[in-house]
Amino acid sequence: MNRLIPGILLVAIAGTASAQTAMDMANEYPPNSIHAQTADHFIRALTDVSEGAIVVTAHHGGALGYKSVDHYDAVGDGAVQIATSFSGAWSGINPIFLVSSLPFLATDLEDTRELYEATRPYYAAAMEADNQVFLYATPWPASGFWGRKPIDTVEALQGLKIRSFDTPGTTTLVNAGAGPVQLSWADIVPQLTTNGIDAVLTSADGGASAQFWEYLSDFTEVNYALPLQVTHMNRDAFEALSEEDRAALLEAARQTETFGWDLLSSRVSENYATLAQNGVTVTTEVDPALIASLQAAAEPVVSDWAERVGPDAQALLSAYRAAIAD
Repeated sequence: MNRLIPGILLVAIAGTASAQTAMDMANEYPPNSIHAQTADHFIRALTDVSEGAIVVTAHHGGALGYKSVDHYDAVGDGAVQIATSFSGAWSGINPIFLVSSLPFLATDLEDTRELYEATRPYYAAAMEADNQVFLYATPWPASGFWGRKPIDTVEALQGLKIRSFDTPGTTTLVNAGAGPVQLSWADIVPQLTTNGIDAVLTSADGGASAQFWEYLSDFTEVNYALPLQVTHMNRDAFEALSEEDRAALLEAARQTETFGWDLLSSRVSENYATLAQNGVTVTTEVDPALIASLQAAAEPVVSDWAERVGPDAQALLSAYRAAIAD
């Protein structure tokens, strides 16, 4: 006998007293992206830890019709039980979710982890208020510039029609003299094919997963930020689980978070090898004046974000800066 309980299908297993819980997971990014692979690891870990009591089906590439910006309400309302989402897309919901994508605040894996540890309680509290459970977060590789030539000087950026992924990035690029267009992931390729944009701010991993080499010839490393991908769950669905299954789900989330952070240690070199195999030129040495210009352009953006968030911003930034100073 099957019955529906807050968005979860509980399927009784014939001849036993147990039940299998089936849930769906939304993901905007392609199946070969780092966060699709991390989501797949979560599903395998959850099946193992729960001994098959919880089965999650991943829908990669926006197959459910949702973008990351849509996931927040979709999960909170129970339209989908779980999602893995780019947190920067939620700036209009709560500016706290912009922390990891603030430009040049954390530019390597170690600092990004410290920033995450300082911010995680704020993520969890914001989601709890909106009927969601924060499960885990893992980073994207550092964002750089995909283009039709190296974007390695101040002059190369001037007036460039470049995709940005959030409001801070848009403002930073405007301040640096570019002509940014803020786009969700699903809208990038259509804009490239119609010459609506000439460049993309994203990671080498993101570009490789979407085969950007079909449109763009170069990737320039600038270590702009390592933004987080957050995996979150509808609270009603979570609470409908047995205590044992809730514990299994949280354990699978813990294991997956470790997996996702460890995955990044080799991912950049693997991405660069993939790009070289597909004829993409990777530029890792850029004019210091470009980085200085971008950092100067970012300073008022970070200050504006801190003012919008208020005391919480100062508390978490102080905790982060103290941690990286040790």
